Amino acid sequence: MSKLKLKIKREDTVRVISGRDKGAIGRVLKVLPGESRLVIEGVHRVRRHQKRVGDQPGGIITKEAPIHISNVVLWNNEENRRIKVGYRVEDGKKVRIDRQTGNPLDEA
Repeated sequence: MSKLKLKIKREDTVRVISGRDKGAIGRVLKVLPGESRLVIEGVHRVRRHQKRVGDQPGGIITKEAPIHISNVVLWNNEENRRIKVGYRVEDGKKVRIDRQTGNPLDEA
């Protein structure tokens, strides 16, 4: 499977637009571009049974599972709206911008 160019990066804030966690807002912890999936803090939590290993106790743990990128949208908490991503070249570097306002998304 080829790597896709994703418009969402680690540490971005996203909102879930479909699925069991619809409406949830969270921070991206991990991006899996080969699978087109994201791991989002506090979203799509699953329970896993884990065996005892060494000093680590066993039991049922809860952790975040990956969610498909098509089920989320980049989110602006201050203005409470979604962000559509565009690109612009500034000082020889390609930067992400908000297409509605034109403001850069990445702090330089």
